[in-house]
This record gives sequence, C-alpha cells and structure tokens, in this order.
Amino acid sequence: MMSLHIHLASLLLLLSPLPQILSGQESFKKAAYKLSKPLISDDGKVYLCSEKNFFAFESNGSVAWTLSLSYKCSPKDRVLKINPLNVGSSELAVELFFGSEYERLGDIIGLAVSISSSCVLINVKNRGLFAYRLQGKLYWSVGPLLYQHGYRQGCRKNITECYFSSVPVFDHCEASIYISNNQGEIYSLSTRSPHFKWIQDFSSFGSTLTMKAGNNGLLYVTVAAKALILAVDVSRGSILWQKSFGQLSMGDYAPAVDSNGWISIGSLDGYLYSFSPKGVLKKFPKVLNMDSVIQVSPVLDCSGYAIYVSQTQIEGKITQIIGDYTYISAMKSKGVIFTLINPATGIIFWSEQYPGLFSSEFLRSDLQHFLLDESVLLTFFAASSTGNRLPCRSSRKILSEVCIKLLTDYTRKFQHLHREQEDNFAVSDL
Repeated sequence: MMSLHIHLASLLLLLSPLPQILSGQESFKKAAYKLSKPLISDDGKVYLCSEKNFFAFESNGSVAWTLSLSYKCSPKDRVLKINPLNVGSSELAVELFFGSEYERLGDIIGLAVSISSSCVLINVKNRGLFAYRLQGKLYWSVGPLLYQHGYRQGCRKNITECYFSSVPVFDHCEASIYISNNQGEIYSLSTRSPHFKWIQDFSSFGSTLTMKAGNNGLLYVTVAAKALILAVDVSRGSILWQKSFGQLSMGDYAPAVDSNGWISIGSLDGYLYSFSPKGVLKKFPKVLNMDSVIQVSPVLDCSGYAIYVSQTQIEGKITQIIGDYTYISAMKSKGVIFTLINPATGIIFWSEQYPGLFSSEFLRSDLQHFLLDESVLLTFFAASSTGNRLPCRSSRKILSEVCIKLLTDYTRKFQHLHREQEDNFAVSDL
C-alpha cells in the first residue's frame, strides 16, 4: 500500500507495494497501468503512483500533470518529498526525504503527517519511530522500550523481538500519537517529545491492531481477525465499549470517521456498520442482502459528514467457520453499487449502479488508460463531490471545528463536576 501526504505545496510519498486488484473488482475496464492507493487534496486533485510515474489527476479524471520518479512504487525503504509547484520548472520537484541511496535503512511500516504539529512520523521496523520536521530535520525518535525513573515501559512480554508494528496515528485535538507494537500493546505519546502518556495491553484481542483517531476523545481500534471494534478513552487508554460486526476484507478494512464522530466500516456480509461515539449501531442496508459484499474502505466526503461506500453484488458466497474465525469466499461479481450516505442521520444522498452516468464519465477520461478498482472510483466520486448536496470544507476547517466541539464538551464536563463538588461541600457544611 502506498501512502501520500500533502503539506501545502509539498507531497510526501512512501514507496511501498502496489495493491492487488481483488476478484470482486473484475467488472472494471482493464487497461495498461495499475494505480496505487489514492489521496485527495483540499483543492480536489487526486494523487496516485504507477510504476515509476507519479500522477496528479483533476477531480473529473483528467491528468493535471505527471512526474517521472527514479524509483518504482514498490520499495518501502524511502520517503520522497514532492513539490507540485516545481513540476515543469527548473526547480527541483523531487527530493529524498528519508532513506539512503546507498544502504538499506530498514522497512518502513507506516508514515503519518500532521500540518498542525509540523511533524512527519516514520515507523521503521526494528528501529523505532522517527519524528521529523516538515523541512526534513530530525525532531526526536523513540523505540518501543523505554526506561523512565528506573521503570521499564513497553514490551512487557518480550524485549528482544519487540518492535512498533503499526502505522502511527495523529490525534490532532489531543496533540497525541498512537502506535502499537507486535505484542498487542498500544502507546500514547506526545507529539512534542518521545514521552509515553500511557501504554495499555490489548494482547487479549490479538497482536494486529488498526487504529483510527476519532478526534473526539476516542481512539477507535479495529481487530480484523475477531471482527471487533473498540472505543478507547484517549486520556487513560481504557476501553469504553466494544462492538462486533461482520467479517472484514483483510486487504482493505480501514474505517472512516466523520465529523459527527461516527465510525463506519464495510463488511463481507454486505453491510456498512456505523457506530456513534456512544456505541450505538446503525447497519446499512437495513434489509439483509446476502448476495453482496463490501471489500474496500469507505471514503469521507469533502464536508466531513458523509461517506462514499462501494457494495459489490455477487452471484453467491460460501461461509465457513473454522475455530473462532469465519471465512467468506465470494463467487463471480455481477456489478457494483456506489452510495453516498450520512451515517448519523441515515440519509442517502446519491446511489448509482456501475456502469452508470457518473462512472461512465470517468471511464471516458484519462482514467481509461489505467486499471481501476472500486477504491479508486470511490476516491474520484469523493473528489468530484458526486451527488453531494453538503458544502465542502477544507481538512483544516474540519479539524478545527471538531476540536472546538471537543473542547466545549470538556469545558461542560469540568463545569458539571465543579458544580457537583460545590454542592457536596455545601451539604457537608450543613
């Protein structure tokens, strides 16, 4: 999977393996080039990589510009910094941000960027987590094992074979970072220094954990193997609630969190599972559809309140239960339905079966020269605001409004506790 991150006029590109085209996506028009996992910028452009070429697409599917790279989109031991403003000029458009031309520094497990913290996080297997300034200067680094005040923190079960094993996650409202190790421990760190706020052991759920910051006082943890989602209190690391959902596609199961704090994830049972911050579940569609699967992650729309979902219709599927796990094998694909939905209200703004009016327009654009899958088309639907009646907002504005709401909630809770304490003191005085 390739990750792209935008910083004003710059892009950070982690070179790593291309995704596979899943069997349920064979209905799309086949062409010459496979595309990486896409990223949408605030200006509506979509960035992707293929072979040794980096592409910037307009939201209508036309190529805005291309850039030849010195590397294929397959090695995962380098991070490149791309300046789109320098493309086509005499200025340097690509530079090596992390890694070496002459020696292998280690496999990069994950990359994350925070503009508000002016920080780039790079997790290198068996080496640790490195925090860089956006200009490329090392800020700090830390490993999964730390001794503070004479006490060992992290890697409680095995010291020698312990390493950070997840993509680092920023919590913009808390100025925190979350990362897990290969023993099932989750760490909360400060963005400003390699200080562990807390470490909690989640190994009873497994060692492979996927995290998503709610930016609402919650950290959402997905356990794919057990089809569980956990809501974790970011101040202490304690579990507030846990819920089950249908089986996941192991290839792409990242959930989406909207501005209302609802977390949504698609399942191979054909449902979209959406949970409120309190753990209230809504399932879409409401009528069980046994001949469909959702195998790619939902994509957040430009307003931050709705999500685009892809549901693959199939001729049938076989379910097998082996031990504690359920396995689903999908048969031949019959088609795909794309939907834009607001999880909090349940309102469906738009829906289209492939091929349809909007998807056909993309297939007549420059995208016709590439091998498309559902995740790529979902991204272009989101970038072009297809069927969307909600006003678009920049990612900075979305985060700002979410964090202000969280701060307001914290203030109300503090005032409520303060009034309770005053009442208790008044009663004791009597």
